[in-house]
Amino acid sequence: MNISQYISEFKYNWKLAAPVMLGMLGHTLVTFVDNIMVGQIGTAELAAISLGNSFMFIAMSIGIGFSTAITPLIAQADSSGNLKQARATYKSGLFLCTVLGVILFLGVYCSKPLFFLMKQPKEVVKLAIPYLDLVAFSLIPLVIFQAIKQLSDGMSMTRYPMYATLIANILNVILNYVLIFGKFGFPEMGIVGAAYGTLVSRVIMVVYLALLLRFKERSSQIVKNIKFFVLDLSMIKRIINLGSLSALQMFFEVGIFTSAVWLSGLLGKNPQAANQIALNLSSMTFMVAMGLSVAAMIRVGNQKGLQDYKALRRIAFSIFLLGVLLAVFFALLFFIFHKSLPNIYVNLNDANNYSDTIEVISIASNLLLAAAFFQISDSIQVVFLGALRGLQDVKIPTILTFISYWVIGFPVSYFLGTAEMYGSFGIWLGLLAGLTTASILLFIRFNSLTLKLIKQKHEPT
Repeated sequence: MNISQYISEFKYNWKLAAPVMLGMLGHTLVTFVDNIMVGQIGTAELAAISLGNSFMFIAMSIGIGFSTAITPLIAQADSSGNLKQARATYKSGLFLCTVLGVILFLGVYCSKPLFFLMKQPKEVVKLAIPYLDLVAFSLIPLVIFQAIKQLSDGMSMTRYPMYATLIANILNVILNYVLIFGKFGFPEMGIVGAAYGTLVSRVIMVVYLALLLRFKERSSQIVKNIKFFVLDLSMIKRIINLGSLSALQMFFEVGIFTSAVWLSGLLGKNPQAANQIALNLSSMTFMVAMGLSVAAMIRVGNQKGLQDYKALRRIAFSIFLLGVLLAVFFALLFFIFHKSLPNIYVNLNDANNYSDTIEVISIASNLLLAAAFFQISDSIQVVFLGALRGLQDVKIPTILTFISYWVIGFPVSYFLGTAEMYGSFGIWLGLLAGLTTASILLFIRFNSLTLKLIKQKHEPT
Protein backbone atom coordinates (compact mmCIF):
# COMPACT_ATOMS: atom_id res chain seq x y z
CA MET A 1 0.00 0.00 0.00
CA ASN A 2 1.18 3.50 -0.81
CA ILE A 3 2.72 5.34 2.18
CA SER A 4 0.53 8.36 1.39
CA GLN A 5 -2.56 6.33 2.41
CA TYR A 6 -1.08 6.06 5.91
CA ILE A 7 0.04 9.69 6.05
CA SER A 8 -3.43 10.85 4.96
CA GLU A 9 -4.75 9.55 8.29
CA PHE A 10 -2.26 11.63 10.33
CA LYS A 11 -4.43 14.74 10.56
CA TYR A 12 -7.49 13.03 12.01
CA ASN A 13 -5.40 10.73 14.22
CA TRP A 14 -3.60 13.77 15.65
CA LYS A 15 -6.86 15.67 16.14
CA LEU A 16 -8.21 12.72 18.13
CA ALA A 17 -5.00 11.90 20.01
CA ALA A 18 -3.67 15.38 20.89
CA PRO A 19 -6.30 16.18 23.56
CA VAL A 20 -5.78 12.71 25.06
CA MET A 21 -2.02 13.31 25.12
CA LEU A 22 -2.47 16.63 26.90
CA GLY A 23 -4.89 15.05 29.34
CA MET A 24 -2.55 12.13 30.05
CA LEU A 25 0.37 14.53 30.32
CA GLY A 26 -1.71 16.38 32.89
CA HIS A 27 -1.61 13.36 35.21
CA THR A 28 2.17 13.20 34.85
CA LEU A 29 2.45 16.97 35.18
CA VAL A 30 1.00 16.72 38.68
CA THR A 31 3.96 14.52 39.62
CA PHE A 32 6.35 16.71 37.59
CA VAL A 33 5.31 19.84 39.52
CA ASP A 34 5.48 17.96 42.82
CA ASN A 35 8.99 16.73 41.98
CA ILE A 36 10.34 20.14 40.97
CA MET A 37 8.91 21.94 44.01
CA VAL A 38 9.86 19.22 46.48
CA GLY A 39 13.30 18.89 44.87
CA GLN A 40 14.02 22.45 46.02
CA ILE A 41 13.77 21.23 49.64
CA GLY A 42 16.30 18.40 49.34
CA THR A 43 17.23 15.05 47.75
CA ALA A 44 15.78 13.03 50.67
CA GLU A 45 12.38 14.66 50.12
CA LEU A 46 12.60 13.95 46.38
CA ALA A 47 13.42 10.31 47.10
CA ALA A 48 10.44 10.17 49.52
CA ILE A 49 8.11 11.39 46.77
CA SER A 50 9.59 8.69 44.54
CA LEU A 51 9.04 5.95 47.11
CA GLY A 52 5.48 7.05 47.92
CA ASN A 53 4.55 7.40 44.26
CA SER A 54 5.97 3.96 43.46
CA PHE A 55 3.01 2.48 45.35
CA MET A 56 0.69 5.01 43.72
CA PHE A 57 1.91 4.12 40.22
CA ILE A 58 0.97 0.47 40.78
CA ALA A 59 -2.51 1.39 42.02
CA MET A 60 -3.01 3.96 39.25
CA SER A 61 -1.97 1.44 36.60
CA ILE A 62 -4.63 -0.99 37.83
CA GLY A 63 -7.31 1.73 37.94
CA ILE A 64 -6.45 3.30 34.58
CA GLY A 65 -5.91 -0.08 32.91
CA PHE A 66 -9.27 -1.40 34.17
CA SER A 67 -11.13 1.70 33.02
CA THR A 68 -9.85 1.34 29.44
CA ALA A 69 -12.35 -1.50 28.95
CA ILE A 70 -15.07 1.18 28.76
CA THR A 71 -13.61 2.97 25.71
CA PRO A 72 -13.84 0.25 22.99
CA LEU A 73 -17.34 -0.75 24.20
CA ILE A 74 -18.52 2.88 24.00
CA ALA A 75 -16.78 3.35 20.61
CA GLN A 76 -18.48 0.24 19.23
CA ALA A 77 -21.88 1.33 20.59
CA ASP A 78 -21.38 4.87 19.27
CA SER A 79 -20.49 3.78 15.73
CA SER A 80 -23.51 1.43 15.59
CA GLY A 81 -25.90 3.95 17.24
CA ASN A 82 -26.71 1.66 20.16
CA LEU A 83 -27.74 4.09 22.93
CA LYS A 84 -28.91 1.33 25.26
CA GLN A 85 -25.50 -0.38 25.18
CA ALA A 86 -23.73 2.97 25.68
CA ARG A 87 -25.80 3.77 28.80
CA ALA A 88 -25.30 0.28 30.22
CA THR A 89 -21.55 0.49 29.58
CA TYR A 90 -21.20 3.89 31.23
CA LYS A 91 -23.32 3.07 34.29
CA SER A 92 -21.60 -0.28 34.88
CA GLY A 93 -18.15 1.19 34.27
CA LEU A 94 -18.75 4.09 36.64
CA PHE A 95 -20.00 1.75 39.37
CA LEU A 96 -17.05 -0.64 38.99
CA CYS A 97 -14.46 2.18 38.90
CA THR A 98 -15.93 3.75 42.06
CA VAL A 99 -15.68 0.43 43.91
CA LEU A 100 -12.19 -0.17 42.52
CA GLY A 101 -11.05 3.31 43.59
CA VAL A 102 -12.04 2.61 47.20
CA ILE A 103 -10.32 -0.81 47.12
CA LEU A 104 -7.11 0.67 45.70
CA PHE A 105 -7.09 3.42 48.33
CA LEU A 106 -7.42 0.88 51.13
CA GLY A 107 -4.76 -1.32 49.56
CA VAL A 108 -2.20 1.50 49.30
CA TYR A 109 -3.09 2.91 52.73
CA CYS A 110 -2.53 -0.48 54.38
CA SER A 111 0.70 -1.17 52.47
CA LYS A 112 2.88 1.26 54.44
CA PRO A 113 4.48 -1.47 56.63
CA LEU A 114 6.10 -2.77 53.43
CA PHE A 115 8.37 0.29 53.45
CA PHE A 116 10.20 -1.15 56.45
CA LEU A 117 10.57 -4.59 54.84
CA MET A 118 12.03 -3.26 51.58
CA LYS A 119 15.32 -2.01 53.05
CA GLN A 120 14.72 1.53 51.84
CA PRO A 121 16.64 4.48 53.40
CA LYS A 122 15.10 5.24 56.83
CA GLU A 123 15.04 9.03 56.41
CA VAL A 124 13.18 8.54 53.11
CA VAL A 125 10.59 6.18 54.64
CA LYS A 126 9.90 8.61 57.50
CA LEU A 127 9.09 11.38 55.02
CA ALA A 128 7.14 9.14 52.61
CA ILE A 129 4.52 7.77 55.04
CA PRO A 130 2.53 10.98 55.79
CA TYR A 131 2.71 11.91 52.09
CA LEU A 132 1.28 8.55 51.05
CA ASP A 133 -1.64 8.73 53.51
CA LEU A 134 -3.15 11.71 51.70
CA VAL A 135 -2.16 10.99 48.13
CA ALA A 136 -3.59 7.45 48.44
CA PHE A 137 -7.04 8.90 49.13
CA SER A 138 -6.83 10.81 45.83
CA LEU A 139 -7.04 7.43 44.06
CA ILE A 140 -10.81 7.43 44.59
CA PRO A 141 -11.54 10.61 42.56
CA LEU A 142 -8.81 9.69 40.06
CA VAL A 143 -10.35 6.30 39.14
CA ILE A 144 -13.87 7.80 39.04
CA PHE A 145 -12.51 10.44 36.67
CA GLN A 146 -11.08 7.69 34.48
CA ALA A 147 -14.52 6.09 34.09
CA ILE A 148 -16.07 9.39 32.98
CA LYS A 149 -13.05 10.11 30.74
CA GLN A 150 -13.36 6.76 28.95
CA LEU A 151 -16.96 7.57 28.04
CA SER A 152 -15.86 10.90 26.58
CA ASP A 153 -12.94 9.31 24.72
CA GLY A 154 -15.08 6.46 23.39
CA MET A 155 -17.44 9.01 21.81
CA SER A 156 -14.41 10.76 20.22
CA MET A 157 -15.01 13.77 22.55
CA THR A 158 -11.39 13.77 23.63
CA ARG A 159 -11.11 17.53 24.31
CA TYR A 160 -13.24 17.62 27.45
CA PRO A 161 -11.08 15.38 29.69
CA MET A 162 -8.14 17.52 28.53
CA TYR A 163 -9.88 20.68 29.76
CA ALA A 164 -10.57 19.05 33.13
CA THR A 165 -6.96 17.94 33.51
CA LEU A 166 -5.55 21.35 32.57
CA ILE A 167 -7.75 23.10 35.15
CA ALA A 168 -6.69 20.55 37.77
CA ASN A 169 -3.03 21.13 36.98
CA ILE A 170 -3.26 24.90 37.29
CA LEU A 171 -4.95 24.43 40.66
CA ASN A 172 -2.30 21.89 41.70
CA VAL A 173 0.55 24.32 40.94
CA ILE A 174 -1.09 27.08 43.00
CA LEU A 175 -1.85 24.78 45.95
CA ASN A 176 1.65 23.28 45.85
CA TYR A 177 3.25 26.70 45.97
CA VAL A 178 1.27 27.95 48.95
CA LEU A 179 1.25 24.67 50.92
CA ILE A 180 4.76 23.27 50.33
CA PHE A 181 6.53 26.56 51.04
CA GLY A 182 3.93 28.19 53.35
CA LYS A 183 3.02 31.25 51.27
CA PHE A 184 0.22 33.80 51.80
CA GLY A 185 -0.25 32.88 55.45
CA PHE A 186 -0.59 29.11 54.90
CA PRO A 187 1.53 26.75 57.04
CA GLU A 188 4.74 25.37 55.52
CA MET A 189 3.85 21.69 55.06
CA GLY A 190 6.66 20.34 52.82
CA ILE A 191 5.80 17.19 50.86
CA VAL A 192 2.50 16.79 52.75
CA GLY A 193 1.44 20.07 51.11
CA ALA A 194 2.10 18.46 47.71
CA ALA A 195 -0.23 15.60 48.70
CA TYR A 196 -3.01 18.05 49.65
CA GLY A 197 -2.60 19.82 46.30
CA THR A 198 -2.91 16.52 44.41
CA LEU A 199 -6.02 15.45 46.34
CA VAL A 200 -7.95 18.72 45.92
CA SER A 201 -7.08 19.07 42.22
CA ARG A 202 -8.29 15.53 41.47
CA VAL A 203 -11.64 16.12 43.18
CA ILE A 204 -12.15 19.30 41.12
CA MET A 205 -11.22 17.35 37.97
CA VAL A 206 -14.05 14.84 38.51
CA VAL A 207 -16.69 17.47 39.31
CA TYR A 208 -15.78 19.59 36.26
CA LEU A 209 -15.88 16.73 33.71
CA ALA A 210 -19.08 15.20 35.12
CA LEU A 211 -20.91 18.54 34.88
CA LEU A 212 -19.50 19.29 31.42
CA LEU A 213 -20.69 15.98 29.92
CA ARG A 214 -24.08 16.34 31.59
CA PHE A 215 -24.76 19.54 29.63
CA LYS A 216 -23.33 18.41 26.26
CA GLU A 217 -26.06 17.20 23.90
CA ARG A 218 -24.26 14.06 22.66
CA SER A 219 -23.26 12.78 26.09
CA SER A 220 -26.20 14.01 28.18
CA GLN A 221 -28.50 11.27 26.85
CA ILE A 222 -26.04 8.71 28.24
CA VAL A 223 -25.07 10.24 31.59
CA LYS A 224 -28.43 11.68 32.73
CA ASN A 225 -30.91 9.81 34.94
CA ILE A 226 -28.86 6.62 35.32
CA LYS A 227 -29.90 4.34 38.17
CA PHE A 228 -26.47 3.82 39.69
CA PHE A 229 -27.35 0.82 41.88
CA VAL A 230 -29.65 -0.94 39.38
CA LEU A 231 -26.94 -3.10 37.90
CA ASP A 232 -26.69 -4.70 34.45
CA LEU A 233 -24.97 -7.93 35.44
CA SER A 234 -24.13 -9.04 31.90
CA MET A 235 -22.41 -5.70 31.13
CA ILE A 236 -20.62 -5.72 34.49
CA LYS A 237 -19.29 -9.19 33.70
CA ARG A 238 -18.18 -8.04 30.24
CA ILE A 239 -16.34 -4.99 31.61
CA ILE A 240 -14.70 -7.06 34.34
CA ASN A 241 -13.51 -9.64 31.78
CA LEU A 242 -11.99 -6.94 29.57
CA GLY A 243 -10.94 -4.55 32.33
CA SER A 244 -9.22 -7.05 34.60
CA LEU A 245 -6.93 -8.21 31.80
CA SER A 246 -6.29 -4.64 30.60
CA ALA A 247 -5.40 -3.75 34.20
CA LEU A 248 -2.97 -6.67 34.34
CA GLN A 249 -1.32 -5.50 31.12
CA MET A 250 -0.72 -2.04 32.51
CA PHE A 251 0.26 -3.47 35.91
CA PHE A 252 2.96 -5.64 34.32
CA GLU A 253 4.49 -2.63 32.53
CA VAL A 254 4.16 -0.08 35.34
CA GLY A 255 5.24 -2.77 37.79
CA ILE A 256 8.65 -3.14 36.17
CA PHE A 257 9.17 0.64 36.24
CA THR A 258 8.13 0.63 39.90
CA SER A 259 10.58 -2.18 40.60
CA ALA A 260 13.24 0.16 39.20
CA VAL A 261 12.37 2.62 42.00
CA TRP A 262 12.78 -0.10 44.63
CA LEU A 263 15.96 -1.54 43.11
CA SER A 264 17.49 1.94 42.93
CA GLY A 265 16.50 2.43 46.61
CA LEU A 266 18.80 -0.49 47.47
CA LEU A 267 21.64 1.57 45.97
CA GLY A 268 20.88 4.62 48.19
CA LYS A 269 18.80 7.80 48.31
CA ASN A 270 20.73 9.58 45.55
CA PRO A 271 20.29 6.79 42.96
CA GLN A 272 16.61 6.67 43.97
CA ALA A 273 16.20 10.43 43.49
CA ALA A 274 18.00 10.21 40.11
CA ASN A 275 15.75 7.35 39.06
CA GLN A 276 12.71 9.50 39.89
CA ILE A 277 13.96 12.32 37.65
CA ALA A 278 14.55 10.04 34.66
CA LEU A 279 11.29 8.18 35.30
CA ASN A 280 9.26 11.39 35.46
CA LEU A 281 10.75 12.73 32.20
CA SER A 282 10.25 9.46 30.33
CA SER A 283 6.72 9.19 31.76
CA MET A 284 5.81 12.44 30.02
CA THR A 285 6.92 11.17 26.61
CA PHE A 286 5.13 7.88 27.34
CA MET A 287 1.88 9.82 27.83
CA VAL A 288 2.21 11.10 24.26
CA ALA A 289 2.40 7.48 23.10
CA MET A 290 -0.56 6.71 25.37
CA GLY A 291 -2.57 9.38 23.58
CA LEU A 292 -1.92 7.59 20.29
CA SER A 293 -2.80 4.29 21.97
CA VAL A 294 -6.20 5.67 22.99
CA ALA A 295 -6.71 7.01 19.45
CA ALA A 296 -5.92 3.51 18.14
CA MET A 297 -8.36 1.98 20.62
CA ILE A 298 -11.17 4.37 19.60
CA ARG A 299 -10.67 4.11 15.86
CA VAL A 300 -10.11 0.35 15.85
CA GLY A 301 -13.20 -0.01 18.06
CA ASN A 302 -15.21 2.03 15.55
CA GLN A 303 -14.01 -0.07 12.60
CA LYS A 304 -14.72 -3.26 14.53
CA GLY A 305 -18.31 -2.05 14.94
CA LEU A 306 -18.44 -1.49 11.15
CA GLN A 307 -16.55 -4.78 10.48
CA ASP A 308 -14.21 -2.98 8.05
CA TYR A 309 -10.97 -4.80 8.87
CA LYS A 310 -8.93 -3.48 5.93
CA ALA A 311 -9.57 0.11 7.02
CA LEU A 312 -8.86 -1.01 10.57
CA ARG A 313 -5.36 -2.19 9.61
CA ARG A 314 -4.64 0.96 7.59
CA ILE A 315 -5.67 3.20 10.48
CA ALA A 316 -3.70 1.20 13.08
CA PHE A 317 -0.50 1.22 11.00
CA SER A 318 -0.93 4.94 10.33
CA ILE A 319 -1.02 5.59 14.11
CA PHE A 320 1.98 3.28 14.54
CA LEU A 321 3.95 5.29 11.95
CA LEU A 322 3.06 8.59 13.62
CA GLY A 323 4.10 7.13 16.98
CA VAL A 324 7.51 6.07 15.67
CA LEU A 325 8.18 9.53 14.20
CA LEU A 326 7.33 11.23 17.52
CA ALA A 327 9.40 8.67 19.45
CA VAL A 328 12.47 9.39 17.31
CA PHE A 329 12.01 13.11 18.04
CA PHE A 330 11.87 12.47 21.82
CA ALA A 331 14.85 10.13 21.64
CA LEU A 332 16.91 12.90 20.04
CA LEU A 333 15.74 15.38 22.70
CA PHE A 334 16.81 13.06 25.54
CA PHE A 335 20.13 12.33 23.85
CA ILE A 336 20.99 15.97 23.18
CA PHE A 337 19.82 17.37 26.54
CA HIS A 338 20.55 14.42 28.86
CA LYS A 339 23.03 16.48 30.90
CA SER A 340 20.90 19.60 31.32
CA LEU A 341 17.37 18.20 31.85
CA PRO A 342 18.04 16.85 35.40
CA ASN A 343 19.01 20.39 36.54
CA ILE A 344 15.32 21.37 36.42
CA TYR A 345 14.59 19.11 39.40
CA VAL A 346 17.28 20.17 41.87
CA ASN A 347 18.50 23.24 43.73
CA LEU A 348 22.14 23.84 42.76
CA ASN A 349 22.32 26.79 45.17
CA ASP A 350 21.80 24.56 48.22
CA ALA A 351 25.33 24.40 49.68
CA ASN A 352 24.39 21.84 52.36
CA ASN A 353 23.23 19.26 49.79
CA TYR A 354 25.53 20.21 46.91
CA SER A 355 27.53 16.96 46.73
CA ASP A 356 24.33 14.88 46.82
CA THR A 357 22.79 17.09 44.14
CA ILE A 358 25.76 16.67 41.78
CA GLU A 359 25.65 12.88 42.22
CA VAL A 360 21.91 12.83 41.46
CA ILE A 361 22.42 14.90 38.28
CA SER A 362 25.25 12.62 37.10
CA ILE A 363 23.23 9.41 37.57
CA ALA A 364 20.06 10.88 36.04
CA SER A 365 22.00 12.04 32.96
CA ASN A 366 23.14 8.47 32.26
CA LEU A 367 19.63 7.10 32.76
CA LEU A 368 18.26 9.53 30.18
CA LEU A 369 20.59 7.96 27.60
CA ALA A 370 18.91 4.60 28.23
CA ALA A 371 15.51 6.33 28.13
CA ALA A 372 16.40 7.80 24.72
CA PHE A 373 16.89 4.31 23.28
CA PHE A 374 13.63 2.83 24.54
CA GLN A 375 11.40 5.66 23.26
CA ILE A 376 10.77 3.82 19.99
CA SER A 377 10.01 0.38 21.44
CA ASP A 378 7.85 1.96 24.16
CA SER A 379 5.78 3.80 21.55
CA ILE A 380 5.35 0.70 19.35
CA GLN A 381 4.21 -1.57 22.17
CA VAL A 382 1.67 0.85 23.64
CA VAL A 383 0.11 1.72 20.25
CA PHE A 384 -0.40 -1.93 19.31
CA LEU A 385 -1.67 -2.69 22.81
CA GLY A 386 -4.31 0.02 22.31
CA ALA A 387 -5.21 -1.35 18.87
CA LEU A 388 -5.63 -4.85 20.34
CA ARG A 389 -7.87 -3.45 23.09
CA GLY A 390 -9.95 -1.83 20.36
CA LEU A 391 -10.40 -5.32 18.94
CA GLN A 392 -11.31 -6.45 22.49
CA ASP A 393 -8.41 -8.89 22.29
CA VAL A 394 -6.91 -8.93 25.78
CA LYS A 395 -6.06 -12.51 26.84
CA ILE A 396 -3.05 -13.22 24.61
CA PRO A 397 -1.63 -9.65 24.93
CA THR A 398 -1.75 -10.02 28.73
CA ILE A 399 0.42 -13.15 28.51
CA LEU A 400 2.78 -11.42 26.08
CA THR A 401 3.24 -8.40 28.38
CA PHE A 402 3.94 -10.67 31.36
CA ILE A 403 6.62 -12.55 29.40
CA SER A 404 8.19 -9.32 28.14
CA TYR A 405 8.45 -7.49 31.46
CA TRP A 406 8.75 -10.20 34.10
CA VAL A 407 10.33 -13.17 32.34
CA ILE A 408 12.80 -11.03 30.36
CA GLY A 409 12.90 -7.40 31.58
CA PHE A 410 12.97 -7.74 35.39
CA PRO A 411 15.66 -10.46 35.59
CA VAL A 412 17.93 -8.28 33.43
CA SER A 413 17.27 -5.27 35.71
CA TYR A 414 17.88 -7.33 38.85
CA PHE A 415 21.11 -8.88 37.54
CA LEU A 416 22.65 -5.77 35.96
CA GLY A 417 21.32 -3.29 38.54
CA THR A 418 23.57 -4.19 41.48
CA ALA A 419 26.37 -1.92 42.67
CA GLU A 420 28.88 -4.57 41.50
CA MET A 421 27.51 -4.50 37.93
CA TYR A 422 26.14 -1.34 36.27
CA GLY A 423 24.03 0.10 39.12
CA SER A 424 21.17 2.36 38.08
CA PHE A 425 22.08 2.15 34.39
CA GLY A 426 21.85 -1.65 34.57
CA ILE A 427 18.32 -1.38 35.99
CA TRP A 428 17.28 0.70 32.98
CA LEU A 429 18.89 -1.74 30.53
CA GLY A 430 16.36 -4.24 31.89
CA LEU A 431 13.54 -1.79 31.13
CA LEU A 432 14.87 -1.45 27.58
CA ALA A 433 14.95 -5.25 27.16
CA GLY A 434 11.36 -5.63 28.40
CA LEU A 435 9.91 -2.85 26.22
CA THR A 436 11.70 -4.08 23.09
CA THR A 437 10.41 -7.62 23.59
CA ALA A 438 6.86 -6.33 24.14
CA SER A 439 6.94 -4.20 20.98
CA ILE A 440 7.96 -7.20 18.84
CA LEU A 441 5.46 -9.66 20.33
CA LEU A 442 2.47 -7.27 20.28
CA PHE A 443 3.20 -6.28 16.67
CA ILE A 444 3.22 -9.94 15.65
CA ARG A 445 -0.08 -10.53 17.50
CA PHE A 446 -1.87 -7.56 15.90
CA ASN A 447 -0.57 -8.34 12.42
CA SER A 448 -1.58 -12.02 12.49
CA LEU A 449 -4.97 -11.36 14.12
CA THR A 450 -6.07 -8.66 11.65
CA LEU A 451 -4.93 -10.70 8.63
CA LYS A 452 -6.98 -13.59 9.99
CA LEU A 453 -10.08 -11.36 10.41
CA ILE A 454 -9.76 -10.06 6.82
CA LYS A 455 -9.39 -13.61 5.49
CA GLN A 456 -12.43 -14.85 7.44
CA LYS A 457 -14.63 -12.00 6.19
CA HIS A 458 -13.73 -12.56 2.54
CA GLU A 459 -13.93 -16.35 2.55
CA PRO A 460 -16.99 -17.69 0.69
CA THR A 461 -19.68 -18.98 3.06
